[in-house]
Amino acid sequence: MRFPRPRSLAGQLFLMQAVLVAVLVAGYALFTYVSDRSQAEEATRRQAMGVARTVADSPSVRAAIRTEKPTKTLQPYATEVMRHAEVDFVTIMNPQGIRWTHPKKEEIGQRFLGNTERALHGESFTETYTGTLGPSVRAVTPIYDDGRIVGLVSAGIRVDVITERVQGQVTALFGVAAGALALGAVGTYVINARLRRSTHGLNAAELSRMHDYHQAALHAVREGLLMLDGQFRVALINDGGRELLDVHDDVVGRSVADFGLPAPLTGALLSAEPRVDEVHLTASRVLVVNTSPVSSGERRGTVVTLRDVTELQSLMGELDSERGFTQALRSQAHEAANRLHTVVSLIELGRTQEAVGFATAELELAQALTDQVVAAVSEPVLAALLLGKAAQANERGVELVVSEDSSIDDGLLPDSLPTRDLVTVLGNLIDNAVDAAQGSVGARVTVTALADDEELVLRVIDTGAGVDPAHTEAVFQRGWSTKPSGPGGRGLGLALVHQTVSRHDGSLTVTEAAEGGASFEVRLPLRSGERASAGTGRTPAGGTKVHAQAEAEAKAKAEAEPAPQPTPHGGTQ
Repeated sequence: MRFPRPRSLAGQLFLMQAVLVAVLVAGYALFTYVSDRSQAEEATRRQAMGVARTVADSPSVRAAIRTEKPTKTLQPYATEVMRHAEVDFVTIMNPQGIRWTHPKKEEIGQRFLGNTERALHGESFTETYTGTLGPSVRAVTPIYDDGRIVGLVSAGIRVDVITERVQGQVTALFGVAAGALALGAVGTYVINARLRRSTHGLNAAELSRMHDYHQAALHAVREGLLMLDGQFRVALINDGGRELLDVHDDVVGRSVADFGLPAPLTGALLSAEPRVDEVHLTASRVLVVNTSPVSSGERRGTVVTLRDVTELQSLMGELDSERGFTQALRSQAHEAANRLHTVVSLIELGRTQEAVGFATAELELAQALTDQVVAAVSEPVLAALLLGKAAQANERGVELVVSEDSSIDDGLLPDSLPTRDLVTVLGNLIDNAVDAAQGSVGARVTVTALADDEELVLRVIDTGAGVDPAHTEAVFQRGWSTKPSGPGGRGLGLALVHQTVSRHDGSLTVTEAAEGGASFEVRLPLRSGERASAGTGRTPAGGTKVHAQAEAEAKAKAEAEPAPQPTPHGGTQ
């Protein structure tokens, strides 16, 4: 018959522990039984020998032996000794082995069944022998009178009496053993019930298979996975998590606060509250962070997932620019239609000269803006960006001006400085400046873009309310903005600019403009074959340069200082 195998690991362990306890208890009971029986037989031999010697040394026994009928005196005496000494027989006999006493009267006068030779030579001994009462443990000793052997005494206890005594002890032992087994089974059940809850009833094979899948999944998933314990120490991190957080050492067991991550990202990882699709910036990546606490009555840890959306964020920026271009073209088409209707109406009214003059003026105005931008910035991507942003700014009532000292020749920018990064930097700076200048008196944004063999300089000045000097570092942090949060959040534009500039070892500064607004300046090294260090950028008078040291200080103060009060400047999405 085949018994079903316990399915769960806890069940298997319970069965193994129960069998182990049963084997140990049974083994101990068997050992105790054998030991007790041996001890009982030894105690019986000593008891029988003590009784036999006591009888042999009794003066009344020697006196009775001298009489003509020893049995008359010795039989009652032997019976009395048997009752008080708790032995099964006391047999007194002559040197020839003829009994004078016996528990059975019909055996009196018969020959003693057993060995007497050693006793006749003066030696007392014990033996196990089968006599008239059955197997018994007996002692035989000589009786001396005036130095000579005048008789023998044998006292004994039946073997079955010894067995009954041992069985009584073994019965009690098995009762104790059964109690110990029951107690062990209850303890084992309690322990395994807890284990069953911890393993969710899975058996060893299922746990092993789950571990294999778990390891394979961790290495296969491209997204970052981070598991923290209750003290926010790393319990597990996969390859994607190491890559996205840029950690390469053995970080298991270390706190995430020791990773040197940006303060907002560290705060999100250390938060006890769940975070959903939060965007955070590292030195080179844009990460979407989700956290979920692990708890079952008490907090056990946190599961963190990380997604790299650097490329997606860049594409979204380009899409926003394209959308802006489309809106500008739509507005220009609408304005062109209005102007065309005006020209047609003037011709229909016979005002030909006025129609020609109106059309010529419009063409000269549009061509002047294009010529100005192309003459200053011949790099095609930047020129297209400036023309599109000029149209967008005009729609919002802001004049965008390219300064006369702007000069970037086509082909001057190296391959190490992708045009996508330039669009990210200049586009976000212009959007931020237009937002700040909109609604101000004489709303204007001035853009300067110039480059030589050493570096590229991008400067954007607005006529807005400016930046509070106390917040010159905070404006570059993700999430800091003066505008209401939209569906995708705000305060990311300047943070992306800062990230891109840092990635190219450049410098980013903000100062107060001469007209009272803000002046943002970016300097990017252009030397081929050599990268300028992050700390070589120049800081204008009164400005604050955001470099590696300042960033570290900002991280250290981020948690301790209160949130800055918003000013009219902030990052844009």
